[in-house]
Amino acid sequence: MIKSSRFYDEFNKEAIPHRAALLNFAIRMTGNEDDANDLVQETYLRAFRFFDKFEGGTNCKAWLFRILKNTFINAYRKEKKEPNKVDYEDIENFYENTKPSNTDDSHLEREIFDNLLDDEVSEAIQTLPEDFRTVVILSDIEGFTYDEIADFINCPVGTVRSRLHRARKMLYSKLYTYADDKGYI
Repeated sequence: MIKSSRFYDEFNKEAIPHRAALLNFAIRMTGNEDDANDLVQETYLRAFRFFDKFEGGTNCKAWLFRILKNTFINAYRKEKKEPNKVDYEDIENFYENTKPSNTDDSHLEREIFDNLLDDEVSEAIQTLPEDFRTVVILSDIEGFTYDEIADFINCPVGTVRSRLHRARKMLYSKLYTYADDKGYI
């Protein structure tokens, strides 16, 4: 199907402004900036393909987040079903190029979030169980409403409120000393 320039303009107006929010959430889901960029790209590809199904006037951001989440889940399931693959050249080169020191990729995630939140806050959020972490990120960082979050994670609004309340209590206990040091208490 050939798309009109109006179609492109509408897609750019509705979907593209949410890229930063999608990328932030994708980084938190994947834990890797490259994987997050791939996930966001795949999300936009699918959103563009099915943009004619999007109902104008509804929440495009929530629609994109749903596509991102489903894409992530589908990729995860597919990856778990596939056997591990190893390229013979990689194995051959591994023994020739082994380095005595380990490389640590966890510093990349820290660098990405350093500008967003203090280390203590980021670490406290990362230590939450996934269901609670997702709700806190979507509500307190991304600004979604309870209804939007419920739709996004496919559960009742009451469950969202309960998880958010419990997650905030967990964060309160983890960050009490931090808040006291910063003068919030």
